[in-house]
Amino acid sequence: MTTGAPQAEGARRRAGTSVGIWLMGWLLVGIVGLALGFVGFVQSLAYVPATLPKHADGVVVLTGGAERVADAVQLLADRKADKLLITGVNKSTSSRAIARQIPQFSAFFSCCITLGYTALNTAGNARETQIWARNQHIEKTLIVVTSNYHMPRALVEISHALPHVRLLPYPVIHHHTEREIWHQPDLRRLVAFEYVKFLVARLRTWILPYAPAHEVGRLRPGAGPAAPARSG
Repeated sequence: MTTGAPQAEGARRRAGTSVGIWLMGWLLVGIVGLALGFVGFVQSLAYVPATLPKHADGVVVLTGGAERVADAVQLLADRKADKLLITGVNKSTSSRAIARQIPQFSAFFSCCITLGYTALNTAGNARETQIWARNQHIEKTLIVVTSNYHMPRALVEISHALPHVRLLPYPVIHHHTEREIWHQPDLRRLVAFEYVKFLVARLRTWILPYAPAHEVGRLRPGAGPAAPARSG
């Protein structure tokens, strides 16, 4: 009469141990998978300049470094495209301020460049690009300019917003080689964090359906000083 309780308790302990081992096993598999995925992510990044076709419908550059904007406007100078969107511009930054940083390209701000002020993250950049592409009738090809480590996530977000447009990546590679990523802890952490955000973006865009643009965002022609920021 007294052996039933100890046996039941022993069975519960063995079951709990089995579940714990099972969970630890899957946790280990997940950690190894993430580590291998990160290695593959680093190896997949572009470390040499991209080759572009003769001409594309437009260019979009995601802000985050002065070299990104300069490289994007250089594409206009090289006649790789005729229109450029600079997305994610700070609301207090005018086109004249940007032009002063790259005076050799200042003439393009009066004809060919649009500034986008609504985007606060990469998903916002994609939404802003979607609205601009619709307004500019960009339907076939679009060059995307951003840092090489940021390019995978940018392509995920923008391709979700513009599923029928062929995206042509033009990564900015300054100081982001594979050797530097593995040998510089700060840069390695930056790229690892970007890898996690890339995975989240892949999951989110897989779950959420495509949503076409139905409103005109705050896009501002490149010429002249910035207008006062509006709320909302």
